[in-house]
Formats: sequence, C-alpha cells, structure tokens
Amino acid sequence: MTNLELKAKWEEKFAGLTLADTLKEIGMDTPVMMQRLGADPYAIVYEGRVYLYMTGDIYEYDENGTLKPNSYALINKLNVISSDDLVNWTDHGTIFAASASGAAKWGNNSWAPAVAYKEIDGKMKFFVYFANSGNGIGVVTSDSPVGPFVDPLNAPLISRQTPNCANVSWLFDPAVLVDEDGNGYIYFGGGPGKSFAEPGTGRCAKLGADMISIEGEAVSMDIPYLFEDSGINKIGDTYYYSYCTNWNVDEEGTKKFGFYNADIAYMTSKNPLGPFEYKGVVLRNPGTYYGCYGNNHHCMFQFNGEWYIAYHTQILEKLMGISGGYRSTAISKVTVAEDGSLPTIPSVDRHSLVQQKYLNPYERVEAETMATMGGLNTTQADEVSKKCGSGNMELCDITSGSWLALYGVDFGTEGAAKFTAAVKAPAGCEGAMQIRLDSLDGEVVGYLEVGEGADGSYKEVTAELLKKVTGVHNLIFVFYGENYTVDYWKFQ
Repeated sequence: MTNLELKAKWEEKFAGLTLADTLKEIGMDTPVMMQRLGADPYAIVYEGRVYLYMTGDIYEYDENGTLKPNSYALINKLNVISSDDLVNWTDHGTIFAASASGAAKWGNNSWAPAVAYKEIDGKMKFFVYFANSGNGIGVVTSDSPVGPFVDPLNAPLISRQTPNCANVSWLFDPAVLVDEDGNGYIYFGGGPGKSFAEPGTGRCAKLGADMISIEGEAVSMDIPYLFEDSGINKIGDTYYYSYCTNWNVDEEGTKKFGFYNADIAYMTSKNPLGPFEYKGVVLRNPGTYYGCYGNNHHCMFQFNGEWYIAYHTQILEKLMGISGGYRSTAISKVTVAEDGSLPTIPSVDRHSLVQQKYLNPYERVEAETMATMGGLNTTQADEVSKKCGSGNMELCDITSGSWLALYGVDFGTEGAAKFTAAVKAPAGCEGAMQIRLDSLDGEVVGYLEVGEGADGSYKEVTAELLKKVTGVHNLIFVFYGENYTVDYWKFQ
C-alpha cells in the first residue's frame, strides 16, 4: 500500500483518537521512567551509556482494592534502564534478584542496588549488590550490565556474622567503588545506634579481588546523624562518602553541620576506608524542591565530564493524588567547585537536564526506548529475559490512543524517506503506528500498518513516509488498535 493510500485509510481514525493521559509532559525529563516505579537509584557508566538500577517499588492494596502505604516488604525486583543522552531511556527490564523465583533464592527482598564492573581473568564482570531488607547484603553477577544475573554465593555477602557487623541496626543500602588500582570497596549500614547525632551504624570494607568476598573486618565509620543510603565516589585523589541524614536532626545539629532532616550530606577522605571528614550538603530533601517529603536516596556519577546526582522523589504519587511512599527517580546536575567542594543544589525542576547527544534514527532503536509516554508498558521479549527478568524487552499493552515520545532525534540533511518496525500481531489485526514530529499535535509524516501479513510472529514492516524528514525533532509514535507488540524500529 502506498503512503497516500495509508494516509487515506488511517487519517480519519487517528483524527478521532483521544490520546492517553501522562504525568510527564513532552519536554520534561523527570521522572526518568514512566512504565514502572523506581527508587534508590544507582548508576554506572559503561561504553558511553549510563545504566541506572533502581528498587522496583510496587503498589500495595488491601482486600478492598484500596491503596496501602508502601511497606517495601513485597519488593524483590530491581529495575534497569540505560541512556546515552540522559533523556531517552531504554528499558532493560527487572532483575529477579532475591526470592524463590530469583537468582538469590535465600533472600526475600531486593532493595537499594549498588553496581560495579571489573575485568577478572580477562573478562568484564558486572556485580549488583542489593539489600535483603535490613538484614544483609547479597550480590549477583553477570557478563553484561543487563544480565542475566546469577548468585555466585547462594548466601549473603554481608550478614550479622560478618566481623564488626552484628550491631548494625540496618544492614543494607550498599555503595561500591572500584579504585584505579583494581581494589574494590563497599559501604553500607544505617539506622539507630548510640544516639541520633552519633549512631555509629555505618560501615565500610575492602572487597576481595573477586568482588564477591570481604577482606578482613568491616571498618566503623563516624557519620553524624546517619540514617541510611551510602554513596561513594572518587573525584581526583579524594574519596567522597555521601549519605542521607536521619529524621532527628535537632537545632544543634543544623547549626553545626548545616543539614536538616533527610538531606544528602557528604564527607571526604584521602583513604577509601577513611576516616572521613564532614564537608557539607549536596542535596536537600526532595520535598524542599517538589513539595513532597519522604525518604531520600541517591547516587552521584560522572558522564561526559559532568557530575550528576540521581535521587528518588514522590512526585508521581503527588500528581496522582495518592500518598503512600511510592517513589520514582530524577536526575540533576552537580557542581564540583575548584576547591573540590560540592555546593548545595539550589533548585531542581522537571526540565533540568540538557540532552547529551541527538538520537540517531538510522540505527536500530529498541521500541522500549522513550523519553515519556502515555498508556503503554513493556514486557520481557525472549526466553532469557522472561526467565531472569532483564534483557531484551518489547513495547506492549498498546491500545488506540497510546503514544510515546523521544527527544532530539536527528534526521540529518539528506533526510528519512522510509520507516521500518519489527511488529508481532495476530492475523487480522487492525492496527497502525502514526508518526508525528515535535509535539502530540505536531505534523504527521507517516503511517505504518501492523496487520498486513501478520501471523503472530515478529515481522519487519516498512512504509514510505509522506515527506522527507530532515533536521532535529522530537519524535512521537501514536498507536491505533491493540493485541500487538513492537520490538524495534529504524528509519531509512
């Protein structure tokens, strides 16, 4: 069917669509992910991409279907997404870490991931450390940042039997660092202890060369008003330990240290195992910026020469009109001053990031890559990802009026003439993708029909565009029909 015939067939149907609602308008960069919740973010940068790992918050309901506060007790999956531009994110699924159906069958919960990679015996290995609620820390490993992950120990890496850990109230919230010399270090702990001002529940330890063992005894850390949420970075020759202050910061604490309840504070040292000296506050509680206060969890990372902080907020539940401690992740830029200090971020909003590079539409793009969307979901696409939770995903739950948007797509000067997508649809499926530019009511430049020749397996379908598309645009796909999924797409 020609492009004009496709337009004649589908134009009126799309014109009558009511587009799905969204809580993230086109142009916003917060939260990073809309199809699922995501808390306790931790980032690594590998081969030019930021991989972001998050606790997989899930909504809890009572027997009457009423939303309950987040107990965290049901969380046993970790979300992973990645981006090379900080605004368009590819969904890699949910790592099945703890639980009877996960890699770490000894554990019940998967919280607060920390991630590192290191070359071992000539091969790059990836390590995801996670908290089994507040009762220990496990580790799963993979040859890829997105899995599949396996448990090399079949037991916790850190437990109350670990030397100098028996009296740590909350044995959780790991952070990990691999130094230039290849040595690895892990930081963890939190909760009440000797006093609110000096709880004494923070720990750090050297990891073995294999990254799945502890060398010697964990070192006690003197961290004022520690609550939870360890972070660790190295800037120049200085180690930066960061953490979330507790909810019992008194006037004396504020006067002495400059922080309030549940702020992100930082300390520095010239030694990875300390002692660390208190320096200041890098991020206030997200309620300071967004008006929704709650627990605070972060990580800092460097990408393309700039420093950023990922943290979670409760902005989505606020916009939904609910209140239960359900969290989603945001990213803001961090300034490193000439003297090495980290000035407190004065303000953040939902438009705070600069896109790092334009998206190339002439390379294969996973359909589960998006900046924002309405009415869509993702699911595991093959046997490996279905078994392990993470890996190749596909776009699903498509209905008439659902849509997704990508930011900053560069079609170049020669321009795009055709569009191809890998679509799986049942025989007789009536469905199509409409291609728009710049905004939800922007110019329509093409249609791709998904039903022709459909037999329930993935097929590449190609359509000519209504015009050559050149230059840089936001790219919007609007969907019609249902019962089909999309794996990837590209322009020619």
